[in-house]
Amino acid sequence: MASSSDLRPPTAAAHRLDRADPAWRPLAALAAAVTALLVAVSGGYGYHRDELYFLACGRHLAWGYPDQPPLVPLLARVMSTVWPDSLVALRLPSALATGAVLVLTGLLARELGADAAGQLLAAGCLAVSALLLAVGHLLSTATIDLLVWTALSWLVVRILRGGDERGWLLVGLVCGVGLLANNLVLFLAFGLFIGVLIAGPRRVLASRWLWAGAVLAIAVWAPNLVWQATHGWPQLELGRAIAAGSSGTSQPRLLFLPFQLVLISPVLVPVWGAGLVRLLRDPALVRVRCLGWAYPVLALVFLLTGGKPYYLGGLYPALLAAGAVPMMSWLRRGGSRLRRVLLPALMLSAAVSVVLMLPVVPVADLHATPIVDINYDAGETVGWPLFARTVAAAYESLPAAQRVDAIVLAGNYGEAGAIDHYGPGLGLPPVYSGHNGYGLWGPPPDTGGATIAVGIPRKRLDRLFGTVQLAGSIDNGVGLDNEEQGTPVWICRDQLSSWARSWPQLLRIG
Repeated sequence: MASSSDLRPPTAAAHRLDRADPAWRPLAALAAAVTALLVAVSGGYGYHRDELYFLACGRHLAWGYPDQPPLVPLLARVMSTVWPDSLVALRLPSALATGAVLVLTGLLARELGADAAGQLLAAGCLAVSALLLAVGHLLSTATIDLLVWTALSWLVVRILRGGDERGWLLVGLVCGVGLLANNLVLFLAFGLFIGVLIAGPRRVLASRWLWAGAVLAIAVWAPNLVWQATHGWPQLELGRAIAAGSSGTSQPRLLFLPFQLVLISPVLVPVWGAGLVRLLRDPALVRVRCLGWAYPVLALVFLLTGGKPYYLGGLYPALLAAGAVPMMSWLRRGGSRLRRVLLPALMLSAAVSVVLMLPVVPVADLHATPIVDINYDAGETVGWPLFARTVAAAYESLPAAQRVDAIVLAGNYGEAGAIDHYGPGLGLPPVYSGHNGYGLWGPPPDTGGATIAVGIPRKRLDRLFGTVQLAGSIDNGVGLDNEEQGTPVWICRDQLSSWARSWPQLLRIG
């Protein structure tokens, strides 16, 4: 049995940052296993509302959208063109990105002094995390964001440890590409900059290669910046809406910090906690201390601005990588007792994360579990085909002569995306919505025909139409209380004004 003195963090001397050989084979095997798992379950349940929206954006390619940069819609366009109507193919980039994150986490641990076992431990802790499996299962901006933050952390650590300063050009390129996927990359750059100002090495700010990399990042990002500027900076409005709680994955600010305890796994908090302490205090890591300071700096920024708890997720690979060294030292000095604790902790984390974050529970049983209460996104992957069929039934109830000029009006981009995806096969007319990117693709033509409306409050419809008739309600068929369950479907006639005049009433960003 290990004494308490055996569990003290190792000294700086024991933390010498001699680079061990990369653990290529075990890291590759772990990455391949997690990627294979994600691909195997990727067809479960169905499309997420965001994925349906990405597909729609991919059919309207632009340098930007009110709520996102262009890269993920472009990925959706490519995958849907190569493999049409394949949910597995659509999610393949996320599965591959997840594998890359695991390898980079191991390599980052190596840069922070971990041997082969430590590299595998860091990657293994991330592999069983709720965060990684959640973003790896779906095509999302968060998936690419996690990959970019991890890659940037690795590249920055390599340079700060004495690497070639020309590497800042690669940092700039990766940062610029990342900003075309998710604007949160800008916060990582800010957090690292403040970290350098606080803890150094400040001389890096005099490097012409660093500023050349910054210019390159802005140049790559510039088309999206121009798009945002010419459209009135809608991303800022989106940020205010998220801070106000408009997103389904928003959390009260009081829960921001407690939520960090579950992003990886409650039982693995000691690993990344040790990593944070080590980054902030270990003399051997003084040159990369800015990475540790980025965590409290960004936690404060996101807390004050109403950011979502997972916005900090991109820093956990670095914290796990830093924590792998003291954890391996404790394990080796603590004997079998600590080893008997770590393995069950990893297995428990893996089991809980898989059940909560991946579609392994039969969809018919999902309503009887707390999964959707914990993982909001699981509920948003259920019921979209039935949703579209319910709207189609309302459309089919119209006399044949009235169907010719009819349109569909949806309350949000997920509903509109579902009609866009499933509607043509059901004979539905074009769908319109004022929500986010869909607002740019309207207004509808003034055909004078009926409007099938879904997801829009009755009071708002009464201001637009003289006649509003209930035609049905949405039922996902499995009794799951998700966002669309029970939503009324309306047939609206006798439009009170032209769409050009009434369209602004339907526009919203959130």
